[in-house]
Amino acid sequence: MFSDYMLEWLQSMKPNIENITFAGYTRAVKNVIVPYFEPLGIALKDLKASDIQRFYNHELQKVSAKTLQRYHANIHKALKDAVRMDIIVSNPAEKVTRPKAQKFVGSFYHSEEINQLFEFSKGTCLEMPILFGAFYGLRRAEIVGLWWTAIDFRQNTISIRHTVNSYKLEGKKMVEAKDRAKTKSSMRTLPLVPVFRDYLLQLKKKQEEYRRLCGNSYCKDYLDYLYVDELGRLIEPNYITHTFPSFLKKHELRKIRFHDLRHSCASLLLANNVPMKQIQEWLGHSDFSTTANIYAHLDYNSKLSSASALMAVLGFSESTE
Repeated sequence: MFSDYMLEWLQSMKPNIENITFAGYTRAVKNVIVPYFEPLGIALKDLKASDIQRFYNHELQKVSAKTLQRYHANIHKALKDAVRMDIIVSNPAEKVTRPKAQKFVGSFYHSEEINQLFEFSKGTCLEMPILFGAFYGLRRAEIVGLWWTAIDFRQNTISIRHTVNSYKLEGKKMVEAKDRAKTKSSMRTLPLVPVFRDYLLQLKKKQEEYRRLCGNSYCKDYLDYLYVDELGRLIEPNYITHTFPSFLKKHELRKIRFHDLRHSCASLLLANNVPMKQIQEWLGHSDFSTTANIYAHLDYNSKLSSASALMAVLGFSESTE
């Protein structure tokens, strides 16, 4: 049956993909795709495009088009592999239109809002991620993955080399640390500005004091990490995601996602005439087009320059009188 093949395909993918990616595949296949198709008893060789389309129509009543795109990607890849292995002659998913999702446009804070955020977060568990998310544009995994060895107090640099991700795999919570960033371009070295240098020196001193006070109760597993609690336990990325919305609500701040602090960082850089190429390097995007595609709509200054150039060429006056 097609449902049996999907389970076999899922296991065949495990050695070839990241664990966090496999967790996403597992949720899609075991929790959604198989439960829908298994009762139908459709053989793999008999699967039609119309069967897949009905599945999409059914799921669109419950999930977003973006989520449905993930289901489509799993089904399409599984059937493509079946064709490659001569199990079936053609891929019926090729005949199904890929679900279209509206392009998500992230929100961002203005400088006044970011300064409010900094002020309200002082002394809380969200202070560090908010500081590094808004100023350096770091991702959650990069913030939680920061090691003390990545901070060079002599050269005043901060190196992004390590990440920590948390996810669920078949109901079990997993925390995965890696000695590498999301992509090669994500590995970057940034200047450690004075205010952050002072903050980190104070943080280091505070952690050493907690370790002294707690003695044997202090967790020794995460001594290398910056983002730990009073007992030395690593604070996971999901804590940031789940706590940030309630923090904003408590302080009556405009609702945004934590990842939008990264967008806020980019928007402030653009507003202050920092070239897009430099923003790409600051944020650690893999290529220029990624940065341009995400943030071009924010580049209002370049539009003003374009308007001024056209006005000069056409002889229009800039006077409003």
